[in-house]
Amino acid sequence: MIEQASEQAGRREVRILVVDDQVAFRRAAALLISVTPGATLVGEATTGEQAVELARRLRPDLVLMDVRLPGIDGPEATRRILADAPATRVVLVSTYEQADLTGDLDRCGASGFVRKQDVDGGVLLAS
Repeated sequence: MIEQASEQAGRREVRILVVDDQVAFRRAAALLISVTPGATLVGEATTGEQAVELARRLRPDLVLMDVRLPGIDGPEATRRILADAPATRVVLVSTYEQADLTGDLDRCGASGFVRKQDVDGGVLLAS
């Protein structure tokens, strides 16, 4: 029954965890997910540590991960999530351009990078 609920016209739902310390972005992402056919919000986290724990428990297909977080940052949380669940896709998000960010965004294993203002339904389903 659970598998049937997560299937829609033969297409599997993309289960998404949103990680951001700003409530406004989490609310906007949750609203976007709620109106995107094929996408389901499974959880929200505000810190990197919380993201790792929730990803371990919830097993999302996709994590929208803010780059700058309290505690461990997005790239480090991404490494930890992927070490436990390599099939999980993580898309790093930030209000900044990728070129303006420091750190090893390219080496953390994330599937991609998107500016927060560019996140849309296509990003959720194509990632």
